[in-house]
Amino acid sequence: MASFTNLLLGFSINFISAWIIVRLIYYRSRPSKNYIFSFLAFNTVVFFVVSYLTNLEISIGVGFGLFAIFSLLRYRTDPMPAREMTYLFVIIALPVMNSVLSSSSLWMQAVIVNALIVVILFALEQGWGFRFESSKRIRYDKIELIKPEYYLLLMNDLQTRTGLPITRVEIKDINFLRDTADIKVYYNGEDWKALQKQSSAHEAGPRKLD
Repeated sequence: MASFTNLLLGFSINFISAWIIVRLIYYRSRPSKNYIFSFLAFNTVVFFVVSYLTNLEISIGVGFGLFAIFSLLRYRTDPMPAREMTYLFVIIALPVMNSVLSSSSLWMQAVIVNALIVVILFALEQGWGFRFESSKRIRYDKIELIKPEYYLLLMNDLQTRTGLPITRVEIKDINFLRDTADIKVYYNGEDWKALQKQSSAHEAGPRKLD
């Protein structure tokens, strides 16, 4: 009975941590249901499989080998991006760790380690301490401004026409027959989000009635 109680407590800690990671961290930045089912299903099944492997005194190496195969899975029709693969690895490794800790009744360590993982993932997802660039490709019609001596004029024109907080510009391709150039512009993602929030707040503000 004690072992079954440990199993339930360990599953509760594991599933709550997985739900926080998936729902409150991953889903907020990736509001898509494509991987939600896979993440939570993997997490649940892996926990119970590893728990029973441990209870039956079967080598934990067999479990790690099995889940290493799972972590290398790719969906044939839609390859999993690197960020989603990282989340999948965390979601698979989490129940392995929790099942071992719960079988040893190390509840305080389990809670602390799960909390640390959640906090670290949240901080990484928020980008605290980092400034990331985003980019867009643009077909540009003012081909006379692509000369190196007109670089500042090019950046000012692109910022005016796109509204993006552009930090740098790369000329990718030039078509003299059509007088166009393929340009890749880089801009600060956080500054762009701030501008979008300001624009949304302005549009949602009180309007004067006629």
